[in-house]
Amino acid sequence: MIEIRKAEFEDLEEILRLQYLAFETRAIEAGTRDIPPLKQTLDEVKDEFQKGLFLKAVDGNRIIGSVRSREENGTVYIGKLIVHPEYRRNGYGTALLHEMEKCYPGRRFELFTGSDDADNLRLYGRNGYSEFCRREVNPYLTFVYLEKEPEIS
Repeated sequence: MIEIRKAEFEDLEEILRLQYLAFETRAIEAGTRDIPPLKQTLDEVKDEFQKGLFLKAVDGNRIIGSVRSREENGTVYIGKLIVHPEYRRNGYGTALLHEMEKCYPGRRFELFTGSDDADNLRLYGRNGYSEFCRREVNPYLTFVYLEKEPEIS
């Protein structure tokens, strides 16, 4: 059974390895390894960890997914929602996203993904995120920025 819980400092190396694996597929699709998640170092991940919240999805003792966030000026920035390729298309990405949102009730959420990543765009759209901006990173990569406004009760 897959469990989602807060990641610990000791998990960061395994999460970074999973990040490289998860984004390798994106690099192949984009035709370049020049994408930021494949260049991130362990020290940079440790710095992110100190400034935000990391969640992990675990199957036994194996981390099969992760998502991270940081809050700034009332907006929660969600980043690097990753799921191991063997576990994709089973709802774990959605579960990680929902768990992260539960940690920040009443907040606005913002995230981004590649413009050619139809699976991610579909996932975020199904979960209430809408596009508000696009930015070209390099000739191979354009980011689509999406937001989700707080639910009004």
